Amino acid sequence: MLTAKQHELLLFIQRKLDESGISPSFEEMKEALDLKSKSGVHRLISALEERGFIRRLPNRARALEVLRPIEDAERPAPKPANDTAPARIMETAVTAPAPANDVIDLPLHGRIAAGVPIEALEGQSSLPVPAALLGSGEHYALEVSGDSMVEAGILDGDFALIKRTDTARDGEIVVALVRNEEATLKYLRREGGSIRLDPANPAYQAQVYRSDEVEVQGKLAGLLRRYH
Repeated sequence: MLTAKQHELLLFIQRKLDESGISPSFEEMKEALDLKSKSGVHRLISALEERGFIRRLPNRARALEVLRPIEDAERPAPKPANDTAPARIMETAVTAPAPANDVIDLPLHGRIAAGVPIEALEGQSSLPVPAALLGSGEHYALEVSGDSMVEAGILDGDFALIKRTDTARDGEIVVALVRNEEATLKYLRREGGSIRLDPANPAYQAQVYRSDEVEVQGKLAGLLRRYH
């Protein structure tokens, strides 16, 4: 079941696509839903993407695709007449999945750039993560530095939960080790004998390397965010 804001955003995206064939900008979505910041839009889009209602098209700005018809989204429960903060908290508690009790301590390997590549440091610390956020396989965590993946909902200071693997499909978000010394978090794209690492922020340019200069060390499995 979608929350009221998730349902409202899905309707707005579908209407914009039907009218113009172009998905709305983050600014348009923020204003339409009367949100205070674009970070709220990022969270709603990530939630709709996780539930399979939309997907982001890689390497294209403002590119969203509705995967399930709006009829598949159960209408949110009507808000009470006195729409107070406690009522919103209660709605979240009802619609959100029950938290998992199991916690896994993942190795925390320093900071990884979501802008230009920086050295990936092997740290000795760990990060406690709810087991429900992880699937099968071996995982580790990296603290995100930079803003080049903001349109993928990945913000500076987030913790990226990475599934350890050396293979990935085009369009997946990966940890790419460049020239055996620097690592970055980007969309992966293969072009002939080259590897292109694409940001999710129009302020940044793609990085192109020879295929033997890039090694996939994992792909994004989830995110954790602290609110201060």
